[in-house]
Amino acid sequence: MKKHLFRAVLPATFLLMLAACGPKWEAVQADGYQLIYQRGGATLGLSSVPMLEHKGFAFKDLNRNGALDPYEDWRKPADERARDLAAQLSIEEIAGLMLYSSHQAVPAPELTEAQQKFLADDNLRHVLVTTVASPEVAARWNNNVQAFVEGLGHGIPANNSSDPRNETAVTAEYNAGAGGQISLWPTPLGLAATFSPELVRTFGDIASKEYRALGIATALSPQIDLATEPRWNRFVGTFGEDPDLDVDLARAYVDGFQTTVGTSDGWGAESVNAMVKHWPSGGPEEGGRDAHFNYGKYAVYPGGHFADHLRAFVEGAFRLDGKTGSATAVMPYYTISTSIDPSGKNAGNSYSEYIIGTLLRDQYGFDGVVCTDWGITHDNAAIESFDGKCWGMEALSVPERHFAVIQAGVDQFGGNNDKGPILEAYRMWCDAFGEESARTRFEQSAVRLLMNIFRTGLFENPYVDPEAATALVGNPVFMQQGYEAQLQSVVLLKNHDNVLPLQKKKVYVPKRHYPAFAGRFGIFGAHPDYWDYPVDRKLVEQYYEWVDTPAEADFALVMIQEPYSGTGYDVKDRAKGGNGYVPISLQYLPYTATYARAESLGGGDPKENFTNRSYRGKTVMTDNVDDLNTVIATRKAMGDKPVVVIISATRPFVPAEFEPLADAILTTFGVQHQAVLDLVSGAAEPSGLLPMQLPADMRTVEEQYEDTPHDMRCHVDTDGHVYDFAYGLNWGGVIQDERTQKYSKKQ
Repeated sequence: MKKHLFRAVLPATFLLMLAACGPKWEAVQADGYQLIYQRGGATLGLSSVPMLEHKGFAFKDLNRNGALDPYEDWRKPADERARDLAAQLSIEEIAGLMLYSSHQAVPAPELTEAQQKFLADDNLRHVLVTTVASPEVAARWNNNVQAFVEGLGHGIPANNSSDPRNETAVTAEYNAGAGGQISLWPTPLGLAATFSPELVRTFGDIASKEYRALGIATALSPQIDLATEPRWNRFVGTFGEDPDLDVDLARAYVDGFQTTVGTSDGWGAESVNAMVKHWPSGGPEEGGRDAHFNYGKYAVYPGGHFADHLRAFVEGAFRLDGKTGSATAVMPYYTISTSIDPSGKNAGNSYSEYIIGTLLRDQYGFDGVVCTDWGITHDNAAIESFDGKCWGMEALSVPERHFAVIQAGVDQFGGNNDKGPILEAYRMWCDAFGEESARTRFEQSAVRLLMNIFRTGLFENPYVDPEAATALVGNPVFMQQGYEAQLQSVVLLKNHDNVLPLQKKKVYVPKRHYPAFAGRFGIFGAHPDYWDYPVDRKLVEQYYEWVDTPAEADFALVMIQEPYSGTGYDVKDRAKGGNGYVPISLQYLPYTATYARAESLGGGDPKENFTNRSYRGKTVMTDNVDDLNTVIATRKAMGDKPVVVIISATRPFVPAEFEPLADAILTTFGVQHQAVLDLVSGAAEPSGLLPMQLPADMRTVEEQYEDTPHDMRCHVDTDGHVYDFAYGLNWGGVIQDERTQKYSKKQ
């Protein structure tokens, strides 16, 4: 086989002259890299590696050996290429593939020294991108990363990834024809409120195009945990509590992200790998406490509904309508799934050979990438600390934890930039099972990880056009579709005497108290105590005349957040001699957990001298009780004039405290304020349905089972409407359509 070797750094004009002599390709100088366009072949993007020609086609000589290796041949199937490359890699290179970086902000196009180190020294190729300065900056940073790793080792491209990044900035104003940094959509819980798999598929299709323009080829989503525990603070990231809806939306989301239309197997330049999370569902957290913390590490199944929690994975994400067939990656949750492992092993899901090996791999046949959630092999300093999450494996060393995870069948370690512990785990495997077995096991993970890079075409062209990214990401068409989805996600709970819509009126908007807030997980989104208007006055004045007192107003618009009482653990309680565990309340007024279980179902930790994590009889205060006080005060001040309450929700809440005081109630799940005003004014009609039950009181919250859907007594309002799953109003009354016919549980 005769091969001709060319350097990609040759001038484009010279390469074009060569193209005229017979090759089926031509080279074009792009923004910092070269593009090789081929007639009937793959488009190549390259910066410094040599190029090979075979039978008139061009190929990248990624390992610089002057030969066309099977992994460099874009004509071959992805699995053959992945196996060829995995066999060539050293254990150090495979260890690098098994790393998934900690969160990386991108404020500028240049790589940081730390990024260069983990890419070069640790061979890391999976990077988690968080905030970016702009689409252009993200694109240029991606190109700098790809140029950097192209010159290393076997030229393996970076597989950049992202957590969900299309959620709204509520104060942003939408103007038809205007673009943005990225299209803005409701939260996943809001997408669920549309009850529309078609809309969710459209979202995935649009978001995947935006991701690829930014240089992102893997989405750490969707979060398809079945949200059967109403107090869980990650409820908002799910598709709600119904297994049937969860299955359909999971399938639609993954199909939208992974499918490139017009390709033979569904994979292409617009495909984004979907890493579904969190196997086998983090939804049933005992007492609603979250497993990011030691105090929330137990998932419980008092109702025996473990199988329901698997359905969104095995019937949805693993059984797609599209050609890609299945989600390509799975992330287990931090939780210890109590009483599930027949061996009695009490450890986090990524450490469980039963949860990963027996169920996920063997019973359900998943052979894609399994990646741990972030930081599970790190040490945990204290019950309340946000650091390592090595639940059930606290006594092991960091390398021993890596060894246990690999034994369970996991391929990759989230939040680990250091290959050292993986190499130590390899040596442990050699000592336990022999070097041949160790090499086989590590190559198995390498093949899975490489498949997701080959499928998405990164080996051919990992570069993106900064100018095109600016034009595509958040373009007017995408922005409009996201805004329409926001409108469809809002649920009208109450409309007494058809008070809505309200047009050409004088409106009073009371200020809202924003209490000092530690932020999500006690860290993210923190802010000090202050009072302010909850909506921009200039925006409201596009719809209504703004007045400063209730006496002047025709109606009041009160904007509040669902109750927030903390995360279920309080070091002050521990300091007073308690066990530290306190209730999570979904009501505004002080709550005493009279009906909580006396003995917790999960418990025990090396740092605790007890196993009962019950909080029965304890009282908690809600941080934002002033939201309720504002509704009460506004009702009193307005007299008989309408009071419209807008409650922004991230999970279920108890409506009984404020519902009788409101003439109309709209529930939102992460939408722009403009969408709210369009609905209140009648510019749009509400069509959202509750993706969850709203409880009658906290007793039913305490008495429901964490793993069981639809098992609460629901609030009944003063108009006789039951705030149950799939309930919602439009201007004509209670919605009854094909969605309620399909998903409602009242049939």
